[in-house]
Amino acid sequence: MIGDDDAYLWLEDVEGEATLAWVGERNAETRAALTSDPVFAALRDGLREVLDASDRIPYIARYGGFLYNFWQDADRPQGVWRRTTLERYRKDVPLWEVLLDVDALAVAEGEKWVWAGAHLRYPGYGRALVRLSRDGSDAVVVREFDLDARAFVAGGFEVGQAKTQIGWIDADHVFIGTDFGPGSLTASGYPRTVRRWRRGTPLEEAELVFEAEVGDVSASGWHDATPGFERSFLSRARDLYRSEMFWLAEDGRRVRIDVPDDASAYAYRRYLVVTTKSCWLGHPAGSLLAFGFDAFLAGDRTAQVLFTPDARTALAGHCWTRHHLILQTMRDVATRIEVLTPHDEGWSRRELAEVPPLSAATIVDTDPDHSDEYFLDVDGYLSPSTLYYGHLGAEMEVIKRAPAGFEAAGLCVERFFATSADGTRVPYFVVGPDHRAAGPGPTLLYGYGGFEYSLTPYYSPITGRAWLERGGTYVVANIRGGAEYGPAWHQAALGENRVRSFEDFAAVAADLVARGITTPAQLGAAGASNGGLLMGAMLVRHPRLFGAIVAEVPMLDMLRFHRLLAGASWTAEYGNPDSETDRTHLQAISPYHNLTAGQPYPPVLLMTSTRDDRVHPAHARKTAARLRELGHQVLLHENTGGGHAGASDNEQTAFNHALVYTFLRQNLHTDDSATPAP
Repeated sequence: MIGDDDAYLWLEDVEGEATLAWVGERNAETRAALTSDPVFAALRDGLREVLDASDRIPYIARYGGFLYNFWQDADRPQGVWRRTTLERYRKDVPLWEVLLDVDALAVAEGEKWVWAGAHLRYPGYGRALVRLSRDGSDAVVVREFDLDARAFVAGGFEVGQAKTQIGWIDADHVFIGTDFGPGSLTASGYPRTVRRWRRGTPLEEAELVFEAEVGDVSASGWHDATPGFERSFLSRARDLYRSEMFWLAEDGRRVRIDVPDDASAYAYRRYLVVTTKSCWLGHPAGSLLAFGFDAFLAGDRTAQVLFTPDARTALAGHCWTRHHLILQTMRDVATRIEVLTPHDEGWSRRELAEVPPLSAATIVDTDPDHSDEYFLDVDGYLSPSTLYYGHLGAEMEVIKRAPAGFEAAGLCVERFFATSADGTRVPYFVVGPDHRAAGPGPTLLYGYGGFEYSLTPYYSPITGRAWLERGGTYVVANIRGGAEYGPAWHQAALGENRVRSFEDFAAVAADLVARGITTPAQLGAAGASNGGLLMGAMLVRHPRLFGAIVAEVPMLDMLRFHRLLAGASWTAEYGNPDSETDRTHLQAISPYHNLTAGQPYPPVLLMTSTRDDRVHPAHARKTAARLRELGHQVLLHENTGGGHAGASDNEQTAFNHALVYTFLRQNLHTDDSATPAP
């Protein structure tokens, strides 16, 4: 077991000459092993085809009279930011007005820019703060953009590369948090201060408004410009799950919004809306509550209850229209969409639309300033997306349909429950041929299990083309650490209880074998980021359950994660390695520190990115080096760009996925009585 004398610390030097030379050798080995496989080129080309398909749904966001979209395809690999009207959007081939061509900008400036979003100025939407990243990193540059002139504003707001938080106050002022030099960032690398910056003045002279502690995750400020409800707010994120929110009065006073520090809260018109994560005012964790904003500040704690969870139902999201609230909930990870309407005597509710079984529905966008318009997207593992458009109170219509990305004939979707080590029922979805007729076959099990992130049904042409269409079965495990059953489901796997998510995933793997869906030799596992930690745990704890493991942009060194890039912000999820108490369980769950020789580890593929400035590429590098040292079968591929997503364009995305699925097909063997999938 590795102690403090880590022989591979040198691989933490992100762009060191020796490090990159070593990475180059590993990449060459991986490419030689995988790209020469006869299936690789067909996989890559087929995935590129669905990623670049011109008949994909161009999802939009409304700002004023226009619908905005960012689009990438074979001709525009870095993409274009564009807009259209609703009337044009209804057409099979809408006419778009291109606002910013990122490919052209990249050529003109000699920089591989990646689109990272834009913040439009309310209410006119004539200006935007455009965010661009260098090859996919979290750090961005910010430039003011004139939408009418379709050009950057000379002498406008502009910020160099940093993990900047910025938002409009009015035409001539913004709230900004960025890297102002020593002492201006938290230990996690995020802005520690909020400043008010006036147009035409140097950034370094921006007025200090608020300052968080060095040990906090970040500080932020924002302005609500809704007519009649103009208000500014400040927030201090003490960790990922505890924060303090303040109303910034016109006289400069900061008034604490007195909600529990683990609750999330925001102001919407006359309401203060609170989502609880622990019991508060007699309401259980996972409730959605509304208060009168002014009454709350005056001390009134009378809540209007918008949602109360139960043992099987959790809040999945909500959004406002002009006169209503649309509520999205999950019951055993199946979606329900309701509409809530306020009245003098309370809130009425009705179902917006019936969601097909084992599918997911998501509100893509609404227009809360002007109307009760909404865009609703519905899809499932075997059902391409259908985008509906409607106004509450009227019938909705199909406005776009996604094409089928793969052949689904003969495939089905089922939901099962596995029993974890402590008796907890863990749901999971199985997508593939009917195993009762087909018998055990190659199966890929995917999981995440952290940071309150829920895995809901979705249509993936990539998984379909590369795996399902070729005879494989795909499984998604809804393990603890996510939010599929609300805050308690997440909190059950925090800190020293992280092993609960590992046990859940292993229970699903064992249940798949017990049901005759697969065998250990045919079962692969995959996960990314926190899911990469899950994959490392499977490798060292349950190697006999799997025939191959893929970990993408993974966290694997749990004793140094807090010292690498944004890692300090994750101590609320895992624990703090500098704490003697936490270090004990972190060492026990750290895959990197528990690798040993002579174990039956299945083949491993590790994927990362040099440009990942969130999860350090050293997690994957050091683990690959250690596995090689111990004599185990491991491949490492490190994309030079792409950031935490691993890829910044469709070409990179197709290549990466082709590597993964080629690796899985090479290693997930069938029984002697069966033959590999074609």
